[in-house]
Amino acid sequence: MMPKRLEEALALFRALPRELKAQVLLDYAKKVPPPPEGLALEPVPECQTPFALKAEVREGRVHLHFAVPDEAPTVKAFAGLLREGLEGEAPEAVLALPPTFYRGSGLEELFTPLRLRGLEAALLRLQDQVRRALS
Repeated sequence: MMPKRLEEALALFRALPRELKAQVLLDYAKKVPPPPEGLALEPVPECQTPFALKAEVREGRVHLHFAVPDEAPTVKAFAGLLREGLEGEAPEAVLALPPTFYRGSGLEELFTPLRLRGLEAALLRLQDQVRRALS
């Protein structure tokens, strides 16, 4: 089962025409705060854009941090979507999310297949960090 906030975001994308999807996606880019000073983030080498992330589990909830340059608004928007949909969720909910969770939402119209593979790799890396935090 997909986390409620993520499902709501994807439902919005499904309902929007293509030109509005891009605008709403860019709004997610603006919601990505900078990571805390000194936090060690893990790079995602599969992504063409410099993209680093850190998933922490505190008090049974997942907390996400991303570093994506402003010059990569679509990648930053994907990070914002993950943060919006997964921040504060239980680790089990994050781990249950399939890497292709976005399919059918229309987001695949906005990203190239190569970019989508990089973004899927980012989610897999994030999930791996959650698993490590739990062990």
